[in-house]
Amino acid sequence: LKKKKKKEAIFDEISFLFPVMSRYTYQCTGNVEVDFPALCALLNIKEILAVRTKHPHSTTDKNEGGPCLNIELENEDPLSAKRMWISGKNKQLLLSGCYLLFLSCPLCCRFWQAGLTDPMVISLTNTTSLCSNLREVSLEGNPLPNLSFHHLLSEDSKFTQVSLRNNRIGDEGARLIGSALSTIKSANKNLLWLNLAFNNIGDEGAAHIAKGLRLNRTLLFISLCKNQIGDLGAAHLAEIIGEFSLTHEEVERRKLLFQRIQAVSNIFGTNRLCLYKQAETMETGTPLLDPSVYHKDGKLFLPGNTTLESLNLSGLCTCSKISHINNGNLFPTDSQCYTQIKEMVALKNPLAKSGSTV
Repeated sequence: LKKKKKKEAIFDEISFLFPVMSRYTYQCTGNVEVDFPALCALLNIKEILAVRTKHPHSTTDKNEGGPCLNIELENEDPLSAKRMWISGKNKQLLLSGCYLLFLSCPLCCRFWQAGLTDPMVISLTNTTSLCSNLREVSLEGNPLPNLSFHHLLSEDSKFTQVSLRNNRIGDEGARLIGSALSTIKSANKNLLWLNLAFNNIGDEGAAHIAKGLRLNRTLLFISLCKNQIGDLGAAHLAEIIGEFSLTHEEVERRKLLFQRIQAVSNIFGTNRLCLYKQAETMETGTPLLDPSVYHKDGKLFLPGNTTLESLNLSGLCTCSKISHINNGNLFPTDSQCYTQIKEMVALKNPLAKSGSTV
């Protein structure tokens, strides 16, 4: 019953997108070529967006031009759509296509220069609970006035891969994204891959991203290539890769968490090992409770973000192991911080440790 009410609430929230179609008028079959025209008809759309299907063994990628809904099938079954993306800027067609995307439960959803707005991104984010399989989303070339991209990275987001290239995110957008990655009270626990290339992010924005990476222990890859990051921004990124001291707020948060755990211990009676297991249950393994936290010079230190494996600061668009960074930002190649980043993360590279070469 709760799930049904939650689903109805979501439909209420996005109902302004579909003023003609009632909630349960049409039941999708899963065949996009059948469902999409039917949805367009219910929405009283006279100009129906073309559907272009790519089969798994197809060697050609036909591009007939004009706006269309692109479908990639996992196999020859027309019900096996795994990726969909919409090209073109017709917003009415875009909205009907978005609705279908979620009901068809693809694995990946892409919007390239689709003319999205802040309310649309927020509504689409809230609607993702209707699509249990959706894990990858790409919103590239869609600058938003209110920089609402961080909603895609919220603590309860299920996305594992998010690409936000070329969206003019800037330093303020980076601040919002950094807060979504982690704060002392919350952290994104599903995102593995994040692309922030070509977004006019400067030193201040890099500092915000670095702050978000302090307590995030899920993200494996992040790209900041082709931004405006200088030596100061590189210094902030270098700080979280190596050991760093906890801030006053982080220390206080750590004390509070241990107090909560001790309270549970007093009730149930557990040993120290069980305390850490309870901590992981309560905070999903927050690094503030990591047993490797140590004292030095009157401060508490964390060994650094040991989860992040790849930080792309190059001009390349592909994943680049941190130990092989090429500089595509503003700091010089002989920058001390840039060199420090490469030296620290080279310790993570198994090839470097074994002396192997490629």
